[in-house]
Amino acid sequence: MNNHDVISTDVLIVGGGPSGLATAIELANKLEQKGVKKRIMLLEKGASIGSHILSGAVIRPKVFKDLLTTKEYDGIPFDSKVTTDVTVKLNDHSQMELPFHPPYMSNDGNYIASLAQVCKYLAGIAESKGVEIYTGFAVDDMLYNEEGKVAGVKTKDTGVDHHGEKQKNYQAGTVVEADITVLAEGTRGSLAKKVIERFNLDSGKNPQIYSLGVKEIWSVPEGNIEAGAVYHTFGYPLKDKSEFGGGFIYGLSDNRVALGLVVGLDYADPRFDTHAAMQIWKTHPYVSKFLEGGNIIEFGAKTLPEGGWNSIPKYYEDNLMIVGDSAGFLTTARLKGVHLAVRSGICAARTAMSAFEKGDTGKKTLAEYEERVNKSFIHKEMYPIRNMRAVMQDGMLLGGLKMGVQLVTGGTCLFVPKVHADADETQKLSEYQGVPFKERFSGKLEFDKKLTFDKVTDVFYSKAMHDEHQPVHLVVNHPDEFQLSNIEKYGLSEEAFCPAEVYELHIDKEGHKSLRLHAENCVHCKTCDIKSPNGGITWTTPYGGDGPEYNYM
Repeated sequence: MNNHDVISTDVLIVGGGPSGLATAIELANKLEQKGVKKRIMLLEKGASIGSHILSGAVIRPKVFKDLLTTKEYDGIPFDSKVTTDVTVKLNDHSQMELPFHPPYMSNDGNYIASLAQVCKYLAGIAESKGVEIYTGFAVDDMLYNEEGKVAGVKTKDTGVDHHGEKQKNYQAGTVVEADITVLAEGTRGSLAKKVIERFNLDSGKNPQIYSLGVKEIWSVPEGNIEAGAVYHTFGYPLKDKSEFGGGFIYGLSDNRVALGLVVGLDYADPRFDTHAAMQIWKTHPYVSKFLEGGNIIEFGAKTLPEGGWNSIPKYYEDNLMIVGDSAGFLTTARLKGVHLAVRSGICAARTAMSAFEKGDTGKKTLAEYEERVNKSFIHKEMYPIRNMRAVMQDGMLLGGLKMGVQLVTGGTCLFVPKVHADADETQKLSEYQGVPFKERFSGKLEFDKKLTFDKVTDVFYSKAMHDEHQPVHLVVNHPDEFQLSNIEKYGLSEEAFCPAEVYELHIDKEGHKSLRLHAENCVHCKTCDIKSPNGGITWTTPYGGDGPEYNYM
Protein backbone atom coordinates (compact mmCIF):
# COMPACT_ATOMS: atom_id res chain seq x y z
CA MET A 1 0.00 0.00 0.00
CA ASN A 2 2.86 2.42 0.82
CA ASN A 3 4.19 2.11 -2.75
CA HIS A 4 0.91 3.16 -4.29
CA ASP A 5 -0.68 6.54 -4.86
CA VAL A 6 -3.89 6.78 -2.84
CA ILE A 7 -6.97 8.70 -3.95
CA SER A 8 -10.19 8.99 -1.98
CA THR A 9 -13.68 9.53 -3.33
CA ASP A 10 -17.19 9.23 -2.02
CA VAL A 11 -18.46 7.10 -4.91
CA LEU A 12 -16.33 5.12 -7.33
CA ILE A 13 -17.90 3.69 -10.49
CA VAL A 14 -15.90 1.11 -12.45
CA GLY A 15 -17.02 1.10 -16.07
CA GLY A 16 -18.24 3.74 -18.52
CA GLY A 17 -21.14 1.88 -20.12
CA PRO A 18 -24.83 2.81 -19.85
CA SER A 19 -25.27 1.49 -16.31
CA GLY A 20 -22.19 3.24 -14.91
CA LEU A 21 -22.96 6.53 -16.63
CA ALA A 22 -26.61 6.38 -15.55
CA THR A 23 -25.47 5.85 -11.95
CA ALA A 24 -23.17 8.85 -12.18
CA ILE A 25 -25.73 11.18 -13.79
CA GLU A 26 -28.60 10.26 -11.48
CA LEU A 27 -26.47 10.57 -8.35
CA ALA A 28 -25.13 13.94 -9.50
CA ASN A 29 -28.71 15.07 -10.08
CA LYS A 30 -29.83 13.96 -6.61
CA LEU A 31 -26.85 15.54 -4.90
CA GLU A 32 -27.54 18.85 -6.62
CA GLN A 33 -31.21 18.69 -5.68
CA LYS A 34 -30.31 18.09 -2.04
CA GLY A 35 -27.49 20.62 -2.00
CA VAL A 36 -25.01 17.93 -0.92
CA LYS A 37 -21.37 17.90 -2.01
CA LYS A 38 -19.91 14.48 -2.80
CA ARG A 39 -17.14 13.37 -5.12
CA ILE A 40 -18.14 10.96 -7.91
CA MET A 41 -15.36 9.28 -9.85
CA LEU A 42 -15.71 6.94 -12.84
CA LEU A 43 -12.87 4.78 -14.20
CA GLU A 44 -13.06 3.31 -17.71
CA LYS A 45 -10.48 0.86 -19.09
CA GLY A 46 -11.07 1.86 -22.72
CA ALA A 47 -8.97 4.60 -24.30
CA SER A 48 -12.15 6.69 -24.46
CA ILE A 49 -15.76 6.35 -23.42
CA GLY A 50 -17.44 4.09 -25.97
CA SER A 51 -14.29 2.45 -27.32
CA HIS A 52 -15.17 -0.84 -25.62
CA ILE A 53 -18.95 -0.54 -25.97
CA LEU A 54 -20.82 -2.94 -28.25
CA SER A 55 -24.53 -3.64 -28.46
CA GLY A 56 -27.14 -4.48 -31.11
CA ALA A 57 -28.53 -1.90 -30.38
CA VAL A 58 -32.25 -1.34 -30.56
CA ILE A 59 -33.05 0.79 -27.52
CA ARG A 60 -36.25 1.37 -25.60
CA PRO A 61 -35.89 5.13 -25.00
CA LYS A 62 -38.45 5.88 -22.27
CA VAL A 63 -36.07 5.24 -19.36
CA PHE A 64 -33.83 8.11 -20.46
CA LYS A 65 -36.68 10.53 -19.74
CA ASP A 66 -36.37 9.59 -16.06
CA LEU A 67 -32.63 10.28 -16.15
CA LEU A 68 -32.26 13.39 -18.29
CA THR A 69 -33.86 16.77 -18.72
CA THR A 70 -35.98 17.31 -21.83
CA LYS A 71 -33.13 19.19 -23.49
CA GLU A 72 -30.63 16.46 -22.60
CA TYR A 73 -33.01 13.74 -23.80
CA ASP A 74 -33.59 15.50 -27.12
CA GLY A 75 -29.84 15.47 -27.75
CA ILE A 76 -29.35 11.69 -27.45
CA PRO A 77 -27.71 10.55 -30.71
CA PHE A 78 -30.25 7.88 -31.61
CA ASP A 79 -29.65 6.87 -35.22
CA SER A 80 -33.11 5.94 -36.55
CA LYS A 81 -36.58 5.25 -35.23
CA VAL A 82 -37.72 1.71 -36.01
CA THR A 83 -40.00 1.75 -39.06
CA THR A 84 -39.90 -1.88 -40.20
CA ASP A 85 -39.94 -4.80 -37.77
CA VAL A 86 -39.81 -8.30 -39.23
CA THR A 87 -39.01 -11.74 -37.81
CA VAL A 88 -37.81 -14.34 -40.32
CA LYS A 89 -37.39 -18.13 -40.16
CA LEU A 90 -34.41 -19.12 -42.29
CA ASN A 91 -34.00 -22.56 -43.83
CA ASP A 92 -30.95 -23.72 -45.77
CA HIS A 93 -32.01 -22.03 -49.02
CA SER A 94 -35.32 -20.34 -48.25
CA GLN A 95 -37.04 -18.13 -45.72
CA MET A 96 -40.42 -17.32 -44.25
CA GLU A 97 -41.34 -13.97 -42.76
CA LEU A 98 -43.62 -14.45 -39.75
CA PRO A 99 -46.98 -12.67 -39.97
CA PHE A 100 -46.78 -11.75 -36.28
CA HIS A 101 -44.29 -10.68 -33.61
CA PRO A 102 -43.20 -13.40 -31.18
CA PRO A 103 -43.91 -12.36 -27.58
CA TYR A 104 -41.56 -9.64 -26.30
CA MET A 105 -40.08 -9.05 -29.78
CA SER A 106 -42.02 -5.96 -30.90
CA ASN A 107 -39.88 -2.85 -31.42
CA ASP A 108 -42.68 -0.33 -31.72
CA GLY A 109 -41.40 3.05 -30.51
CA ASN A 110 -37.78 1.87 -30.23
CA TYR A 111 -34.67 3.42 -31.77
CA ILE A 112 -31.66 1.91 -33.51
CA ALA A 113 -28.48 3.42 -32.15
CA SER A 114 -24.75 3.08 -31.71
CA LEU A 115 -24.45 2.48 -27.99
CA ALA A 116 -20.85 3.68 -28.18
CA GLN A 117 -22.07 7.06 -29.43
CA VAL A 118 -24.86 7.20 -26.84
CA CYS A 119 -22.32 6.55 -24.06
CA LYS A 120 -20.02 9.28 -25.36
CA TYR A 121 -22.96 11.67 -25.16
CA LEU A 122 -23.93 10.56 -21.64
CA ALA A 123 -20.32 10.99 -20.51
CA GLY A 124 -20.40 14.62 -21.60
CA ILE A 125 -23.56 15.17 -19.56
CA ALA A 126 -22.03 13.46 -16.53
CA GLU A 127 -18.91 15.62 -16.70
CA SER A 128 -21.00 18.77 -16.99
CA LYS A 129 -22.54 17.80 -13.64
CA GLY A 130 -19.17 17.44 -11.95
CA VAL A 131 -18.52 13.72 -12.38
CA GLU A 132 -14.81 12.99 -12.77
CA ILE A 133 -14.26 10.53 -15.64
CA TYR A 134 -10.84 8.97 -16.19
CA THR A 135 -10.37 6.80 -19.27
CA GLY A 136 -7.53 4.39 -20.00
CA PHE A 137 -7.41 3.09 -16.43
CA ALA A 138 -7.63 -0.67 -16.00
CA VAL A 139 -8.71 -1.86 -12.56
CA ASP A 140 -7.46 -5.29 -11.59
CA ASP A 141 -8.16 -5.74 -7.90
CA MET A 142 -10.65 -4.98 -5.15
CA LEU A 143 -9.61 -3.50 -1.83
CA TYR A 144 -11.04 -4.57 1.54
CA ASN A 145 -10.79 -2.95 4.93
CA GLU A 146 -9.80 -4.63 8.21
CA GLU A 147 -13.36 -5.93 8.60
CA GLY A 148 -13.23 -7.58 5.20
CA LYS A 149 -15.65 -5.10 3.63
CA VAL A 150 -15.19 -3.49 0.21
CA ALA A 151 -13.05 -0.36 0.52
CA GLY A 152 -12.28 0.53 -3.10
CA VAL A 153 -10.09 -0.75 -5.94
CA LYS A 154 -6.53 -0.71 -7.27
CA THR A 155 -5.62 0.11 -10.84
CA LYS A 156 -3.21 -2.09 -12.75
CA ASP A 157 0.56 -1.79 -12.36
CA THR A 158 2.25 -0.86 -15.65
CA GLY A 159 5.80 -1.18 -16.95
CA VAL A 160 6.00 -4.93 -16.24
CA ASP A 161 7.41 -7.40 -18.77
CA HIS A 162 6.18 -10.85 -19.84
CA HIS A 163 7.86 -12.46 -16.85
CA GLY A 164 6.44 -10.05 -14.30
CA GLU A 165 9.70 -8.18 -13.92
CA LYS A 166 9.55 -4.43 -13.29
CA GLN A 167 11.05 -2.34 -16.07
CA LYS A 168 12.49 1.19 -16.00
CA ASN A 169 9.06 2.61 -16.84
CA TYR A 170 7.34 0.70 -14.03
CA GLN A 171 4.50 2.52 -12.35
CA ALA A 172 2.55 1.09 -9.45
CA GLY A 173 -1.20 1.15 -9.74
CA THR A 174 -3.27 3.71 -7.88
CA VAL A 175 -5.35 2.83 -4.83
CA VAL A 176 -8.78 4.40 -5.01
CA GLU A 177 -10.60 4.34 -1.70
CA ALA A 178 -14.35 4.89 -1.77
CA ASP A 179 -17.29 4.91 0.59
CA ILE A 180 -19.36 3.18 -2.11
CA THR A 181 -17.99 1.21 -5.05
CA VAL A 182 -20.30 0.54 -8.00
CA LEU A 183 -19.23 -2.19 -10.43
CA ALA A 184 -20.47 -1.47 -13.95
CA GLU A 185 -17.97 -3.55 -15.90
CA GLY A 186 -20.38 -5.14 -18.36
CA THR A 187 -20.72 -8.86 -18.98
CA ARG A 188 -18.61 -11.17 -16.82
CA GLY A 189 -16.98 -8.30 -14.98
CA SER A 190 -13.63 -9.44 -13.62
CA LEU A 191 -14.09 -7.55 -10.34
CA ALA A 192 -17.74 -8.58 -10.05
CA LYS A 193 -16.64 -12.16 -10.52
CA LYS A 194 -14.25 -11.80 -7.57
CA VAL A 195 -16.74 -10.22 -5.17
CA ILE A 196 -19.50 -12.66 -6.12
CA GLU A 197 -17.18 -15.52 -5.20
CA ARG A 198 -15.77 -13.83 -2.07
CA PHE A 199 -19.17 -13.00 -0.59
CA ASN A 200 -21.00 -16.03 -2.04
CA LEU A 201 -23.48 -13.69 -3.70
CA ASP A 202 -24.75 -16.34 -6.11
CA SER A 203 -25.77 -18.80 -3.41
CA GLY A 204 -29.03 -20.52 -4.31
CA LYS A 205 -29.04 -19.10 -7.82
CA ASN A 206 -28.84 -20.81 -11.18
CA PRO A 207 -25.42 -20.49 -12.79
CA GLN A 208 -25.26 -17.50 -15.11
CA ILE A 209 -25.25 -18.58 -18.76
CA TYR A 210 -24.26 -16.46 -21.71
CA SER A 211 -24.48 -15.95 -25.44
CA LEU A 212 -21.83 -14.62 -27.80
CA GLY A 213 -22.74 -11.95 -30.32
CA VAL A 214 -20.52 -11.37 -33.35
CA LYS A 215 -21.29 -8.10 -35.12
CA GLU A 216 -20.22 -6.21 -38.23
CA ILE A 217 -21.12 -2.78 -39.58
CA TRP A 218 -21.19 -2.30 -43.33
CA SER A 219 -21.46 0.60 -45.73
CA VAL A 220 -23.80 -0.41 -48.57
CA PRO A 221 -25.17 1.13 -51.77
CA GLU A 222 -28.23 3.33 -51.48
CA GLY A 223 -31.42 1.28 -51.66
CA ASN A 224 -30.06 -1.90 -50.03
CA ILE A 225 -31.86 -1.16 -46.76
CA GLU A 226 -33.86 1.66 -45.25
CA ALA A 227 -32.76 3.42 -42.07
CA GLY A 228 -34.98 2.18 -39.27
CA ALA A 229 -35.53 -1.28 -40.74
CA VAL A 230 -35.19 -4.13 -38.23
CA TYR A 231 -34.99 -7.79 -39.21
CA HIS A 232 -34.47 -10.67 -36.79
CA THR A 233 -33.78 -14.19 -38.01
CA PHE A 234 -33.85 -17.63 -36.43
CA GLY A 235 -33.07 -21.05 -37.80
CA TYR A 236 -30.23 -21.47 -40.29
CA PRO A 237 -27.35 -21.95 -39.71
CA LEU A 238 -28.16 -23.02 -36.14
CA LYS A 239 -29.48 -26.48 -35.34
CA ASP A 240 -32.62 -26.59 -33.22
CA LYS A 241 -32.14 -28.19 -29.77
CA SER A 242 -28.37 -28.00 -30.25
CA GLU A 243 -27.78 -24.26 -30.60
CA PHE A 244 -29.95 -21.39 -29.42
CA GLY A 245 -29.81 -17.97 -31.01
CA GLY A 246 -30.47 -15.91 -34.09
CA GLY A 247 -29.40 -13.04 -36.28
CA PHE A 248 -30.16 -9.34 -36.52
CA ILE A 249 -30.02 -6.88 -39.42
CA TYR A 250 -30.55 -3.18 -38.68
CA GLY A 251 -30.72 -0.35 -41.19
CA LEU A 252 -28.73 2.74 -40.11
CA SER A 253 -28.45 6.23 -41.53
CA ASP A 254 -25.91 7.01 -44.26
CA ASN A 255 -26.55 3.67 -46.00
CA ARG A 256 -25.05 1.55 -43.26
CA VAL A 257 -26.09 -1.85 -41.95
CA ALA A 258 -25.45 -3.32 -38.50
CA LEU A 259 -25.76 -7.07 -38.48
CA GLY A 260 -24.71 -10.01 -36.39
CA LEU A 261 -25.37 -13.48 -35.07
CA VAL A 262 -25.96 -14.23 -31.38
CA VAL A 263 -25.51 -17.82 -30.16
CA GLY A 264 -25.98 -19.26 -26.69
CA LEU A 265 -22.75 -20.66 -25.26
CA ASP A 266 -24.45 -23.76 -23.82
CA TYR A 267 -23.85 -25.83 -26.96
CA ALA A 268 -22.12 -29.21 -26.72
CA ASP A 269 -19.93 -29.35 -29.85
CA PRO A 270 -16.34 -28.45 -28.82
CA ARG A 271 -15.70 -27.39 -32.43
CA PHE A 272 -18.63 -24.99 -32.78
CA ASP A 273 -17.47 -21.60 -34.06
CA THR A 274 -19.85 -18.63 -33.68
CA HIS A 275 -17.70 -16.35 -35.82
CA ALA A 276 -17.67 -18.85 -38.67
CA ALA A 277 -21.40 -19.47 -38.23
CA MET A 278 -21.98 -15.73 -38.63
CA GLN A 279 -20.02 -15.71 -41.88
CA ILE A 280 -22.07 -18.66 -43.17
CA TRP A 281 -25.28 -16.89 -42.11
CA LYS A 282 -24.29 -13.88 -44.22
CA THR A 283 -24.22 -16.06 -47.35
CA HIS A 284 -27.92 -16.86 -47.03
CA PRO A 285 -29.72 -15.01 -49.85
CA TYR A 286 -32.05 -13.27 -47.40
CA VAL A 287 -29.05 -11.75 -45.58
CA SER A 288 -26.56 -11.25 -48.40
CA LYS A 289 -28.98 -9.07 -50.41
CA PHE A 290 -28.58 -6.31 -47.82
CA LEU A 291 -24.78 -6.37 -48.22
CA GLU A 292 -24.47 -6.66 -51.99
CA GLY A 293 -22.00 -4.14 -53.35
CA GLY A 294 -21.02 -2.98 -49.85
CA ASN A 295 -17.95 -3.19 -47.65
CA ILE A 296 -17.27 -3.80 -43.98
CA ILE A 297 -16.27 -0.82 -41.83
CA GLU A 298 -16.22 -2.25 -38.28
CA PHE A 299 -16.21 -5.58 -36.41
CA GLY A 300 -16.70 -6.55 -32.80
CA ALA A 301 -17.86 -9.28 -30.44
CA LYS A 302 -19.52 -9.31 -27.02
CA THR A 303 -21.04 -11.79 -24.61
CA LEU A 304 -24.48 -11.28 -23.05
CA PRO A 305 -25.85 -12.64 -19.75
CA GLU A 306 -28.82 -14.84 -20.69
CA GLY A 307 -29.64 -16.69 -17.50
CA GLY A 308 -32.43 -14.30 -16.58
CA TRP A 309 -33.96 -13.57 -13.19
CA ASN A 310 -33.05 -16.94 -11.67
CA SER A 311 -29.35 -16.36 -12.40
CA ILE A 312 -29.02 -12.85 -10.97
CA PRO A 313 -26.74 -12.86 -7.91
CA LYS A 314 -27.26 -10.72 -4.86
CA TYR A 315 -26.05 -7.39 -6.27
CA TYR A 316 -25.10 -5.44 -3.16
CA GLU A 317 -22.87 -5.84 -0.13
CA ASP A 318 -21.32 -3.51 2.40
CA ASN A 319 -20.14 -0.45 0.46
CA LEU A 320 -20.82 -2.19 -2.85
CA MET A 321 -23.43 -2.32 -5.63
CA ILE A 322 -23.34 -4.13 -8.99
CA VAL A 323 -25.27 -2.74 -11.97
CA GLY A 324 -26.13 -3.55 -15.59
CA ASP A 325 -24.77 -6.60 -17.38
CA SER A 326 -22.38 -7.29 -14.50
CA ALA A 327 -25.44 -8.13 -12.40
CA GLY A 328 -27.17 -9.98 -15.25
CA PHE A 329 -29.92 -7.46 -16.03
CA LEU A 330 -30.98 -8.48 -19.53
CA THR A 331 -34.37 -9.49 -20.94
CA THR A 332 -33.47 -12.72 -22.71
CA ALA A 333 -36.64 -12.91 -24.81
CA ARG A 334 -35.89 -9.47 -26.26
CA LEU A 335 -32.10 -9.71 -26.04
CA LYS A 336 -32.24 -6.15 -24.75
CA GLY A 337 -30.44 -4.80 -21.72
CA VAL A 338 -29.66 -1.13 -22.30
CA HIS A 339 -32.88 0.16 -20.73
CA LEU A 340 -32.43 -2.28 -17.82
CA ALA A 341 -28.83 -1.14 -17.37
CA VAL A 342 -29.92 2.49 -17.19
CA ARG A 343 -32.72 1.68 -14.75
CA SER A 344 -30.37 -0.33 -12.52
CA GLY A 345 -27.99 2.65 -12.48
CA ILE A 346 -30.85 4.96 -11.47
CA CYS A 347 -31.85 2.55 -8.68
CA ALA A 348 -28.24 2.30 -7.47
CA ALA A 349 -27.78 6.07 -7.50
CA ARG A 350 -30.94 6.70 -5.49
CA THR A 351 -29.79 4.07 -3.01
CA ALA A 352 -26.40 5.76 -2.71
CA MET A 353 -28.14 9.08 -2.04
CA SER A 354 -30.23 7.45 0.68
CA ALA A 355 -27.08 5.93 2.20
CA PHE A 356 -25.37 9.33 2.35
CA GLU A 357 -28.42 10.90 3.97
CA LYS A 358 -28.42 8.16 6.61
CA GLY A 359 -24.65 8.24 7.02
CA ASP A 360 -24.52 4.47 6.49
CA THR A 361 -23.19 2.59 3.45
CA GLY A 362 -23.60 -0.89 4.96
CA LYS A 363 -25.54 -3.66 3.27
CA LYS A 364 -28.66 -3.12 5.38
CA THR A 365 -29.00 0.33 3.85
CA LEU A 366 -27.84 -0.72 0.40
CA ALA A 367 -30.53 -3.43 0.43
CA GLU A 368 -32.77 -0.56 -0.69
CA TYR A 369 -31.18 -1.09 -4.12
CA GLU A 370 -32.85 -4.50 -4.36
CA GLU A 371 -36.16 -3.02 -3.20
CA ARG A 372 -35.99 -0.37 -5.91
CA VAL A 373 -35.16 -2.95 -8.58
CA ASN A 374 -38.08 -5.14 -7.49
CA LYS A 375 -40.47 -2.18 -7.77
CA SER A 376 -39.19 -1.23 -11.22
CA PHE A 377 -39.85 -2.57 -14.71
CA ILE A 378 -36.68 -4.68 -14.34
CA HIS A 379 -38.65 -7.11 -12.18
CA LYS A 380 -41.80 -6.65 -14.26
CA GLU A 381 -39.94 -7.65 -17.44
CA MET A 382 -37.61 -10.33 -16.14
CA TYR A 383 -39.56 -12.25 -13.51
CA PRO A 384 -42.45 -13.54 -15.70
CA ILE A 385 -39.96 -15.07 -18.15
CA ARG A 386 -37.51 -16.28 -15.51
CA ASN A 387 -37.53 -19.83 -16.96
CA MET A 388 -37.44 -18.77 -20.61
CA ARG A 389 -33.82 -19.61 -21.37
CA ALA A 390 -34.04 -22.91 -19.50
CA VAL A 391 -37.07 -24.22 -21.42
CA MET A 392 -35.58 -23.23 -24.77
CA GLN A 393 -33.13 -26.09 -24.28
CA ASP A 394 -36.09 -28.23 -25.39
CA GLY A 395 -36.04 -26.62 -28.85
CA MET A 396 -38.17 -24.05 -30.63
CA LEU A 397 -41.37 -26.13 -30.70
CA LEU A 398 -41.60 -27.56 -27.17
CA GLY A 399 -39.62 -24.68 -25.67
CA GLY A 400 -41.84 -22.16 -27.43
CA LEU A 401 -44.92 -23.95 -26.09
CA LYS A 402 -43.53 -23.81 -22.53
CA MET A 403 -42.68 -20.15 -23.06
CA GLY A 404 -46.31 -19.53 -24.01
CA VAL A 405 -47.44 -21.25 -20.82
CA GLN A 406 -45.19 -18.97 -18.78
CA LEU A 407 -46.68 -15.87 -20.35
CA VAL A 408 -50.11 -17.02 -19.16
CA THR A 409 -49.03 -18.20 -15.70
CA GLY A 410 -46.63 -15.36 -14.89
CA GLY A 411 -43.57 -17.57 -15.23
CA THR A 412 -44.73 -20.80 -13.63
CA CYS A 413 -44.01 -23.86 -15.74
CA LEU A 414 -43.66 -27.60 -15.15
CA PHE A 415 -40.72 -29.67 -16.38
CA VAL A 416 -38.18 -26.87 -16.54
CA PRO A 417 -34.77 -28.29 -17.52
CA LYS A 418 -31.88 -27.71 -15.16
CA VAL A 419 -29.45 -25.00 -16.18
CA HIS A 420 -25.72 -25.79 -16.20
CA ALA A 421 -22.75 -23.46 -16.61
CA ASP A 422 -21.78 -23.07 -20.27
CA ALA A 423 -18.33 -24.59 -19.78
CA ASP A 424 -19.88 -27.71 -18.28
CA GLU A 425 -22.05 -28.22 -21.37
CA THR A 426 -19.06 -28.57 -23.68
CA GLN A 427 -18.43 -32.23 -24.48
CA LYS A 428 -15.11 -33.91 -25.06
CA LEU A 429 -14.24 -34.87 -28.62
CA SER A 430 -14.73 -38.54 -27.73
CA GLU A 431 -18.17 -37.88 -26.21
CA TYR A 432 -19.77 -35.67 -28.84
CA GLN A 433 -22.19 -37.70 -30.94
CA GLY A 434 -23.41 -35.00 -33.31
CA VAL A 435 -21.94 -33.97 -36.65
CA PRO A 436 -18.91 -31.77 -35.89
CA PHE A 437 -19.16 -28.13 -36.98
CA LYS A 438 -16.61 -28.37 -39.78
CA GLU A 439 -18.34 -31.40 -41.26
CA ARG A 440 -21.77 -29.75 -41.07
CA PHE A 441 -20.50 -26.83 -43.10
CA SER A 442 -17.94 -28.53 -45.30
CA GLY A 443 -17.26 -26.40 -48.36
CA LYS A 444 -18.59 -23.23 -46.70
CA LEU A 445 -15.61 -22.33 -44.54
CA GLU A 446 -13.40 -20.74 -47.19
CA PHE A 447 -13.92 -17.01 -46.73
CA ASP A 448 -13.64 -14.69 -49.73
CA LYS A 449 -12.75 -11.50 -47.77
CA LYS A 450 -15.50 -9.67 -49.65
CA LEU A 451 -18.70 -10.97 -48.09
CA THR A 452 -17.14 -13.36 -45.58
CA PHE A 453 -14.00 -12.97 -43.49
CA ASP A 454 -11.58 -15.03 -41.45
CA LYS A 455 -11.11 -14.00 -37.83
CA VAL A 456 -7.83 -12.14 -38.27
CA THR A 457 -9.28 -10.00 -41.06
CA ASP A 458 -12.31 -9.14 -38.94
CA VAL A 459 -10.10 -8.29 -35.94
CA PHE A 460 -8.37 -5.69 -38.14
CA TYR A 461 -11.73 -3.90 -38.35
CA SER A 462 -12.03 -3.86 -34.54
CA LYS A 463 -8.78 -1.85 -34.35
CA ALA A 464 -7.72 -3.99 -31.37
CA MET A 465 -4.28 -3.08 -30.03
CA HIS A 466 -2.33 -4.29 -26.99
CA ASP A 467 1.08 -3.51 -25.53
CA GLU A 468 2.84 -6.77 -26.40
CA HIS A 469 5.49 -6.35 -23.68
CA GLN A 470 3.02 -6.63 -20.79
CA PRO A 471 2.18 -9.89 -19.03
CA VAL A 472 -0.39 -11.84 -21.04
CA HIS A 473 -3.81 -10.88 -19.71
CA LEU A 474 -5.30 -14.28 -20.59
CA VAL A 475 -4.20 -16.57 -17.79
CA VAL A 476 -3.93 -20.29 -18.47
CA ASN A 477 -4.87 -21.92 -15.19
CA HIS A 478 -2.88 -25.06 -14.28
CA PRO A 479 -0.95 -25.45 -17.59
CA ASP A 480 -0.32 -29.18 -17.13
CA GLU A 481 -4.01 -29.88 -16.59
CA PHE A 482 -4.85 -27.58 -19.51
CA GLN A 483 -2.59 -29.63 -21.77
CA LEU A 484 -4.11 -32.96 -20.71
CA SER A 485 -7.70 -31.79 -20.69
CA ASN A 486 -8.39 -28.74 -22.83
CA ILE A 487 -5.93 -29.60 -25.59
CA GLU A 488 -5.90 -33.40 -25.68
CA LYS A 489 -9.51 -34.17 -24.71
CA TYR A 490 -11.37 -31.11 -26.01
CA GLY A 491 -9.14 -30.40 -29.01
CA LEU A 492 -8.56 -26.84 -27.75
CA SER A 493 -12.18 -25.76 -28.03
CA GLU A 494 -10.92 -22.23 -27.26
CA GLU A 495 -9.59 -22.06 -30.84
CA ALA A 496 -13.13 -22.55 -32.17
CA PHE A 497 -15.19 -20.46 -29.77
CA CYS A 498 -12.92 -17.41 -29.61
CA PRO A 499 -14.14 -14.94 -32.28
CA ALA A 500 -10.75 -13.23 -32.60
CA GLU A 501 -8.21 -16.07 -33.13
CA VAL A 502 -6.53 -15.50 -29.80
CA TYR A 503 -6.07 -19.25 -29.26
CA GLU A 504 -4.22 -21.37 -31.82
CA LEU A 505 -3.63 -25.12 -31.68
CA HIS A 506 -0.06 -25.74 -32.83
CA ILE A 507 1.03 -29.24 -33.90
CA ASP A 508 4.73 -29.79 -34.48
CA LYS A 509 6.41 -32.33 -36.78
CA GLU A 510 6.28 -35.00 -34.08
CA GLY A 511 2.56 -34.46 -33.60
CA HIS A 512 2.92 -32.73 -30.23
CA LYS A 513 0.05 -30.34 -29.59
CA SER A 514 0.45 -27.02 -27.81
CA LEU A 515 -1.27 -23.68 -27.32
CA ARG A 516 -0.14 -20.53 -29.05
CA LEU A 517 -1.63 -17.37 -27.58
CA HIS A 518 -2.23 -14.23 -29.65
CA ALA A 519 -3.44 -11.95 -26.86
CA GLU A 520 -2.94 -8.91 -29.08
CA ASN A 521 -6.07 -9.97 -31.03
CA CYS A 522 -8.36 -9.94 -27.98
CA VAL A 523 -11.57 -7.91 -28.34
CA HIS A 524 -12.49 -8.35 -24.65
CA CYS A 525 -15.63 -10.45 -25.22
CA LYS A 526 -14.59 -12.77 -22.34
CA THR A 527 -15.95 -15.89 -24.04
CA CYS A 528 -12.81 -17.76 -22.94
CA ASP A 529 -13.46 -16.96 -19.27
CA ILE A 530 -17.00 -18.32 -19.69
CA LYS A 531 -16.72 -21.31 -22.03
CA SER A 532 -13.24 -22.76 -21.42
CA PRO A 533 -13.66 -26.33 -20.06
CA ASN A 534 -12.64 -26.83 -16.43
CA GLY A 535 -12.21 -23.08 -15.99
CA GLY A 536 -9.08 -23.32 -18.11
CA ILE A 537 -8.77 -19.60 -18.87
CA THR A 538 -9.17 -16.54 -16.67
CA TRP A 539 -9.61 -13.20 -18.44
CA THR A 540 -7.91 -10.32 -16.64
CA THR A 541 -7.66 -6.65 -17.56
CA PRO A 542 -4.74 -5.69 -19.79
CA TYR A 543 -3.21 -2.23 -19.60
CA GLY A 544 -5.67 0.64 -19.67
CA GLY A 545 -6.46 1.82 -23.18
CA ASP A 546 -5.66 -1.56 -24.73
CA GLY A 547 -8.24 -3.56 -26.65
CA PRO A 548 -10.66 -2.67 -29.44
CA GLU A 549 -11.37 0.89 -30.49
CA TYR A 550 -15.02 0.89 -31.50
CA ASN A 551 -16.61 3.97 -33.05
CA TYR A 552 -20.11 2.86 -34.04
CA MET A 553 -20.77 -0.38 -32.15
